[in-house]
Amino acid sequence: MIRKYARQRREFLYKKSLQTEERERLDRKIRIREALEKGTPINEEDLRQEMEEKEYGVQSSININLQKKGENGAIPIVDNEYANAGMEEPKILLTSAHDPSDRLKRFLKEVRFLFPNCQRMNRGRQQLNEIIEIAIQNGFTDVVFVHENKGEPDTLIISHLPYGPTAYFTMFNVVMRHEVIKEEKMPQIYPHLIFHNFKTKLGERVATILKYLFPVPKLESNRVITFANENDFISMRHHLFKKENDKVELKEVGPRFELQLFQIKLGTLADKDAELEWVLRPYMNTASKRQALGLSKEELKEESERNLTQIK
Repeated sequence: MIRKYARQRREFLYKKSLQTEERERLDRKIRIREALEKGTPINEEDLRQEMEEKEYGVQSSININLQKKGENGAIPIVDNEYANAGMEEPKILLTSAHDPSDRLKRFLKEVRFLFPNCQRMNRGRQQLNEIIEIAIQNGFTDVVFVHENKGEPDTLIISHLPYGPTAYFTMFNVVMRHEVIKEEKMPQIYPHLIFHNFKTKLGERVATILKYLFPVPKLESNRVITFANENDFISMRHHLFKKENDKVELKEVGPRFELQLFQIKLGTLADKDAELEWVLRPYMNTASKRQALGLSKEELKEESERNLTQIK
């Protein structure tokens, strides 16, 4: 069964690579077309690849209408692992490391209510391969693992099924719900989601991984979950809101924590040889200057000023 899923994953990656090549070819043609319209010099690399394509030919797998680019400014999206997400509600399996502490058990209980349609499973002695296989057979869309260090939750792993990807996050400053507010009942209505400063391609990728853990909410829902990125640290906050006399009152209900992405793999946790899509490299010389997920504070400020100028 595991070999079957590995074969299907390889077939999926091959099809995705073909679509990636098609996307790059489309981007190149759009750049050449815009350069000709504006009368600017054409990039030498784009021109060389275009000449090679005309000389040797290329087999195009899909027909793309370039006129769509001019209508709405959007480029057709390459299919990915979440292409069919949103058609059905997500179904999440939540588990932990072997022999969890009491604090981790309480945190898992709160996370279980944080994600709608989430089922918690006591791991026992089961291995990762067994858990992934059971989850796929029972129709789960994601598996969420929470690990701990000295009784403190420190790692969150989200593995999308059946083909991946798998995102690894480090957790900081975990605050339980009962430490935020003393209430017995946890709201069960589907929440609205807010994603702040996920501007780069990697940021959009992470936002997609987090977004499809939640089903589509109803308009009258008064529950909101915020993922705010600042300097590649993602703050998760959970609120209830109430409208009174044209004012909105927020009430935090917890839990809350910070996340830092350190790795994305193109596969599930059961795929030991899965290809790395991205990995954090904090010891490079430019690590302190890079913003992997979004914009810096100065860039966000400039963007907001430009938007205000356009509105005026």
